[in-house]
Amino acid sequence: MKAVSAGTKVVVHEEARGSNGAAVHPRGAAGIVARTPAGAEVNYLIRFADGFEISLERSRFEVLKHSKDRPPASDALGGFDLEDCVIYRCTVGSRAHGLDTETSDTDLRGIYQAPPGMQWSLFGAPDQFEDNEAQTCYWELQKFLLMALKANPNVLECLYSPLVDKTTGIGERLLSIRESFLSQMIFQTFNGYAVGQFKKLEQDFRNQGQIRWKHAMHLLRLLLAGAATLREHRVPVRVENHRDRLLAVKRGEVSWDDINVWRGELHRDFEAALRQTRLPGRPDYEKVNAFLVEARRSQIHPVVSHP
Repeated sequence: MKAVSAGTKVVVHEEARGSNGAAVHPRGAAGIVARTPAGAEVNYLIRFADGFEISLERSRFEVLKHSKDRPPASDALGGFDLEDCVIYRCTVGSRAHGLDTETSDTDLRGIYQAPPGMQWSLFGAPDQFEDNEAQTCYWELQKFLLMALKANPNVLECLYSPLVDKTTGIGERLLSIRESFLSQMIFQTFNGYAVGQFKKLEQDFRNQGQIRWKHAMHLLRLLLAGAATLREHRVPVRVENHRDRLLAVKRGEVSWDDINVWRGELHRDFEAALRQTRLPGRPDYEKVNAFLVEARRSQIHPVVSHP
């Protein structure tokens, strides 16, 4: 049976039941694919207009537009098309970092702005859509902004990816204020995550004599990017200058002792960058909030450009 992408409107072939066994939605109810299967998984996550979610195999639902007996979709879902709502999409991962090889996947990340009817409903819009088969993930605009304000490394890198696939007027406006998200909090998130993950790798190496070398490579890259961000006031996604050394780590050609030496150097450099940085202690919440209000208002009163 043909796979279905995230954001597709579907009809369920059976009653959706809650944890207590009570029927929540009848057979024929409409929902949206919020997440597709990953790895050995077979189930899709279906989200209904009231926010209720259920995990179903592909054979237990049908694409809405293919349904012979199309039920009336709820107002919150009626006019929704994920691609029409995407305001920004870019390539992330090894291809964006300049660390890609012939076997590298193309990972896409993006931002969608839910239509007003979905935002204003009692149950709101999905925070994100994950399509594991297509290697894509879309965050709803407000969710994306909140994660960026917390200096989430994966989210900040999206704003500085050199490989942009799609951007709308609102997307361009977001890019124009991306420095508003940069602050000294980057040290806490980038460095903190790297420290925690390296401890887990160290434990794996002691217990098993082996680690996930690709993961070690990305943690070293994260430390490089964090220190450079504090100095340059931008997120330098590409790391070509360190490509050979990082790919050697990925291939397991660098000893764990040498990795630890490099890691120590990068941690010290990161701390030096924190002492020297001119970035503010906190992001510009006010500017980002004003942007979100502007973006929401534009859905109701689109800005008209005059010749």
